[in-house]
Amino acid sequence: MREIVLDTETTGFDPFSGDRIVEIGAVELLNHMPTGETFHVYINPQRSMPQDAFKVHGIGPDLLEPPQQPGPGAVTLRDKPVFAKVGQKFLDFVRDSKMVIHNAAFDMKFLNAELDWMGLPKLPMDQAVDTLAIARKRFPGSPATLDALCRRFNIDNSNRTLHGALLDSEILADVYLELIGGRQPDFGLSASNDKASSGATVTDDWRPTARPSPLPSRLTEQEQEAHANFVAKMGDAALWNGANS
Repeated sequence: MREIVLDTETTGFDPFSGDRIVEIGAVELLNHMPTGETFHVYINPQRSMPQDAFKVHGIGPDLLEPPQQPGPGAVTLRDKPVFAKVGQKFLDFVRDSKMVIHNAAFDMKFLNAELDWMGLPKLPMDQAVDTLAIARKRFPGSPATLDALCRRFNIDNSNRTLHGALLDSEILADVYLELIGGRQPDFGLSASNDKASSGATVTDDWRPTARPSPLPSRLTEQEQEAHANFVAKMGDAALWNGANS
């Protein structure tokens, strides 16, 4: 089972009021385990960067009004591709896999707006798995932010001083696996994979077969004699006598 854990950073809250995506980060899970495959891109939003958004993710100081001189490690956006240059690559990475997103409605709204403006097919909402909804259902009344869930599950997010799509996706992957029961919720599947990796033949139509030679009896002669005497006392109607007839 392939899943894509995904996050975006944007210039604001509403694509239909002029806000745009500035970063997409995604990590691939296969059978609930990270594969190491990722998708990560910064995007030129073709607009200015609001101060409030910049305070959240720190991306695009060159798009502030007035522009700021980028500090060490700062990500500028004027030199990055526009969404039209990366949209198809994003779809090729996601394909038809489930997308694990925290507050999925927000990210899906932006992604589908950008895809629609390109004339590309939009992503169906039922392709998304919303970890925010899962957390609220599991822990009603408790904080369900990504940071709060990291604290609950003792997940190290000390590197998360600002929001970042790829880092948040990596953290969310750990949170998601905890929400669904840990890194190996499908024990049977894991056992099959272990057999396959050890060189054993694993087939869907496996059936038990008889041993080549019977195991020796562990009953002593005294135990066998005592059992025979016990059955004899029960008479001809004893179940054991019927089974042996």
